Formats: sequence, C-alpha cells, structure tokens
Amino acid sequence: MTKQQPESLVITATGDDQVGLVERFSSRVTEAGCNIEESRMAVLGGQFAIIMRVAGSWAALSKLEGQLEVAGKELGLTIVHARTRDKAKARALVPYHVDVVALDHPGIVHSLARFFSRHGINIEELQTDTYPAPHTGAPMFSVRMTVGLPADAHISTLRSDFLSYCDDLNLDATFEPARG
Repeated sequence: MTKQQPESLVITATGDDQVGLVERFSSRVTEAGCNIEESRMAVLGGQFAIIMRVAGSWAALSKLEGQLEVAGKELGLTIVHARTRDKAKARALVPYHVDVVALDHPGIVHSLARFFSRHGINIEELQTDTYPAPHTGAPMFSVRMTVGLPADAHISTLRSDFLSYCDDLNLDATFEPARG
C-alpha cells in the first residue's frame, strides 16, 4: 500500500499594493499553524499578487481556509484557494532555462508557449518584463522560463529547432540547462 501524499493549500491573492501586506497576510498563515512551502510574489502596476503553497495538518489547513474570506476583506485582497497534493511525476524531467529578448510586440509569449506545447513540453515557470532599450529607448520585452524536458529527449535537436524558431521570429534566445 502506497503512502498518500499530504494535502496542502494553494492560495492566490491579489489587491492594491501596500506596505506591510506580506507581513499581515503571512501572519494569518502562521497563526493558523501552517507553513509557507513555496511562494511567488510580485507588484505589477499598482497591484500586489501572490501565489503560495501552504502546508500543515488537516486541522490547521481547515482553520486557515475558514479565515481566508475575512482576511481578504480586512486586507483588501481577492483570495482564491484550493487543496492540492504533490503531483506524481510520470517521467523524469530535466529543467532547462529559456531566456528570450526582443523588441516588444504582441504574441511573443503565445508563440513561445505554442512551440513548447507542440513538442509536449511543460512550461513550469514563466516571468516577463518590459523595459526601454539603452540609448534608443525602444520598448523591449524579456521572457525567462523554466521548462521540463523529458530525460529521453534529443536535447541538441530540440535546442537547434527552438533557436531556429526564435530566429525566424526575430527573437534573441538562449536555451541552457538549469544550474543550481
């Protein structure tokens, strides 16, 4: 009999950015007897966004779930949550980092996602940013992502195909193994 993975809670919260918001929100998690296992936080425009995975006993997770609506109202956050378990890995995956820089234009993320989707590769993490180019001020767009490549993938062919794809779209890209 296999041991069942413990449940955890994934919480997404968004609202107006304000000093002390992370402290006040994280105190609710701690006071319920839970621990933040993974999280990503960002301020986008004037909006704060967080996604986190919280672990704890069944009772602690239930206590936190029961407090989230009130916490959202008090902190000015829209909160969505769901119970989850660690995903069983069907096959070994090798993490690779993909970095892309280009003149900003609509559709870059979609094009990259389409390439990886068509190759059966999951995007595990993705971050984008815009900034003015040095000297010219032209609007630039950067993408940093981590993808999980099947261990049996022919990586040199995939890398070559990806870089050719990016060249065709006038995207400057790197495709390297994740380190540390």
